[in-house]
Amino acid sequence: MTNPSILYRGGRLFCPADPRATALLVRDGRIDWLGGDGDAPSADRVVELDGALVTPAFVDAHVHATDTGLALSGLDLSGARSAADVLAAVAGFAAGLPADAVVLGHGWDESAWPDRRVPAAAELDRAAGGRRVYLSQASIHSALCSVALLAAVPEVVGAPGYDASGWLRRDAHHLVRELAMGSVMPAQRRAAQRVALDRAASLGIAAVHECGGPEISSEEDFTALLALSGAGAPEVYGYWGELMGARRARELGAVGAGGDLFADGALGARTAHLSVPYADGEPGGCGHGYLTAEQVRDHLLDCAAHDVQGGFHAIGDAAIGTVLAGFAGAAEVLGVERLRAAGHRVEHAEIMEKRLIAGFVEYGIVASMQPAFDRLWGGERQMYASRLGVGRSLESNPMGAMHGVGVTLAFGSDSPVTPLDPWGSVRAAVAHFNPAQRLSVRAAFAAHTRGGWRAVPAGAGGRDPRLAEGALVPGAAATFAVWSTPAGVGDGGLPVLVSEVPELRGSDDPTPLPVCRRTVLRGSVIYDVDGDDEGGAVGAS
Repeated sequence: MTNPSILYRGGRLFCPADPRATALLVRDGRIDWLGGDGDAPSADRVVELDGALVTPAFVDAHVHATDTGLALSGLDLSGARSAADVLAAVAGFAAGLPADAVVLGHGWDESAWPDRRVPAAAELDRAAGGRRVYLSQASIHSALCSVALLAAVPEVVGAPGYDASGWLRRDAHHLVRELAMGSVMPAQRRAAQRVALDRAASLGIAAVHECGGPEISSEEDFTALLALSGAGAPEVYGYWGELMGARRARELGAVGAGGDLFADGALGARTAHLSVPYADGEPGGCGHGYLTAEQVRDHLLDCAAHDVQGGFHAIGDAAIGTVLAGFAGAAEVLGVERLRAAGHRVEHAEIMEKRLIAGFVEYGIVASMQPAFDRLWGGERQMYASRLGVGRSLESNPMGAMHGVGVTLAFGSDSPVTPLDPWGSVRAAVAHFNPAQRLSVRAAFAAHTRGGWRAVPAGAGGRDPRLAEGALVPGAAATFAVWSTPAGVGDGGLPVLVSEVPELRGSDDPTPLPVCRRTVLRGSVIYDVDGDDEGGAVGAS
């Protein structure tokens, strides 16, 4: 039998239009019916939910799939707390590799180490037995490199961001990254991409936005990932970050010419472009702006000429100001309404103030944000406080202020910068270090579901623009996840995510998060905790 109808019954559906719904019928990839168990129509198959919660599936609006898979299956340095920890991890990992292999690692963050000294290039050589070593910092905007790797890229000497210590930033980092990532063979790349997509599906994520570009990946890597989209895995919507590259983005199968089109760098590497100097950097150091307002304008005009959504990576307020000046220039040519209709994006948008937020409203810019940035680095005692000072740290990632004036928010992880963790991201938005920037659970959940669909052009990737995305309603795409909810469900129909004890809110909140039992994409099961895609029970355990 082809396309059998499937009835899911006996659950709790997050369906504000029908809060008493306990069952839904899937037919031909759509939600054909929903309501109470007693009114359920007959179906070819029945899935017993056993009280589990059903919600729309998540969308992660900013990922790097190959890097994520390599981090999940390779050298993960996120637990390192000193230079000695990094060196020990490198030595243990390298011992199992061929002598000509490149040691790839990710995730170290010296900002929280008691002694913030990082390993020098020569130390990495010794730990890796002379192998080339590339270890990306948590932000992916800088890396530690061994002498052997530096020697393999002689042009790196003298490039902006070069340092003989082996800690490279800016252009120098891009040069060594290209060689290091070029060492990943096609089979290893495919395996890493599959690992990343499988992990996403297991967390109730049904779609991801891949942010590629010539400075962060390769065309081969990008197109190989797009080929996996929806094939028993989450859908992949690609963004290609190449300046004046709208035509090339379309040729590669991207839905937008943006994503990691860098207007600046990152706070962790002190390369995000700020209007006020870093508190812990070189005197007067404000980071780096990589684009001019004229380049931003011309890129947006190029996107309009090819009918492609555009976007930019912009973290610091100076970089965001440059991007908005470019929008103003494009509006003089295209008109504000045409610019708004394109739904252009800005990734990250961390250091904002009222004037910049007003620009997002004026030009209809989607803010693709990562709540985990605040959880991991915000507040009064973490990395942002060191880099920016406590005041600017608490003002960063102003999700509440942006949501309050109608900016479309699309939440993601920037994985592997932060882990794939959608419920954790929702909780991070609800428990922002600054109470003024906190969202309700419902608003944060919407940003990680409907917001992700709204951030993609209508009909992109072959989607049927007539289908509702990110909601459980009759006629919508049957894209949802089934959850066990250890902490129960709150009054709004969504899980309890945040401790009622105020001092426990935040990164150390002990409240257990929901556990995914099944993920369904347009009617097809792409993850089941028991490996069963033919029906059966998927209830809480």
